[in-house]
Amino acid sequence: MKQFWSIIGLLLLVSVSLSAQSTKKIRELEKQHAALQKQITDSESLLLSTQKDVKSQLDNLALLSGQIDERKRYVETVEKDVEVIQREIDRVKAELVALQHELADKKKKYEKSVMYMYRNKSVQEKLMFIFSADNLSQMYRRLRYVREYADYQRRQGLEVQRKQKQVANKQQTLLASREAKQQLLHQGEAEKQKLEEQEKERKTLLASLQKKQRGIRQELQKQRKSADRLNAEIDRLIEIEIAAARKRAEEEARRKAAEERKKAEAERKAKEAVKSTVAENKETSAPSVTEKVEVYKVDREDRRLSGVFEHNKGRLPMPITGPYVVVGHYGKYQVQGLRNVRLDNKGIDIKGKTGAHARAIFDGEVSAIFQYNGLSNVLVRHGSYISVYCNLSSVSVKKGSVLKTRDVIGVVNTDKGGNTVLHFQLRKETAKLNPELWLAR
Repeated sequence: MKQFWSIIGLLLLVSVSLSAQSTKKIRELEKQHAALQKQITDSESLLLSTQKDVKSQLDNLALLSGQIDERKRYVETVEKDVEVIQREIDRVKAELVALQHELADKKKKYEKSVMYMYRNKSVQEKLMFIFSADNLSQMYRRLRYVREYADYQRRQGLEVQRKQKQVANKQQTLLASREAKQQLLHQGEAEKQKLEEQEKERKTLLASLQKKQRGIRQELQKQRKSADRLNAEIDRLIEIEIAAARKRAEEEARRKAAEERKKAEAERKAKEAVKSTVAENKETSAPSVTEKVEVYKVDREDRRLSGVFEHNKGRLPMPITGPYVVVGHYGKYQVQGLRNVRLDNKGIDIKGKTGAHARAIFDGEVSAIFQYNGLSNVLVRHGSYISVYCNLSSVSVKKGSVLKTRDVIGVVNTDKGGNTVLHFQLRKETAKLNPELWLAR
């Protein structure tokens, strides 16, 4: 009997736990949607320029395309989460049906016990049942039976109450899940309508730009030349940083080799004191320093920092403060809607609000600061990895500064057209990486 009630208690605990998990899952989804919705709302505050020149219109197109991408990502997330909640609803429904069957069974058993007790309700009948026993042993067993049956009936009543409470809780969970699903569907529809409006706006802008192909080519050629010069300077400084890292590695290797040589010399002298033979001296001679230097590419601290950096891939913070929109993606790609307009970006371009700051994406050390077109650019080394922050009107760090994740590096420049755009690159030594794969969004 005790084992039976232990099992009932365990089933009750599991049911309550599953119900709590459902509620927690819905709260997590709501939190994720709120964060995504905030990002979209904030990005809408990055107003489009009203100027009609080619550069301004291209900037507007990039911003609008970035906002469309953000909204599409949100709609896709909503659709996936609707599926998740539907699966949760199906699971809760199945659990509710099982609980209702169990409740019906408990009620049936309880009704039987009540009817039996009703038929044998008087004290006189119970006493007659007990005292009509053939012997004292049988009388004792009957007395125990009457007591245990009364306890059983009481427990059956309590179990029916518990089961009714479980059914009510499960019904509430099901209702909350349905309401959450309905809210998501409404949000999805609202975002789709806004997406359609932005697509229409984008088409209008593209129609205007298509009439200015010559101006577009000239503007892009100008931007490409400027980007090539900037990238050449970044490449040069990274080569210098790699050479410095190799030098540090060589120094570490020499230091380690010197320590090994010193240790070997001590061992040789110790053995000389015991045997004093030339053969033993040769066996304990130190290895070549040159062989050791070639093994090391980066020093111990660089290797440690690189490993931690790699572990955080996809979780690094955005390198800009406040609301943002990615308006320029990594790599070579065709601008949708414009003929023969191809871009080649070595990093990503992130538009923020006026006064936005560039911030470190990870712990590191400022390895270089240089000026280009009157603006500052900063390189931060994270072991073998280097993050690059370009287009800063001012910087708050200096070469050699040790930074922590999210430390402010400088103020992102705002141009005459009101565009505040941070150009951000990520390298592993000389290899160029796609920053969007490393940043959390």
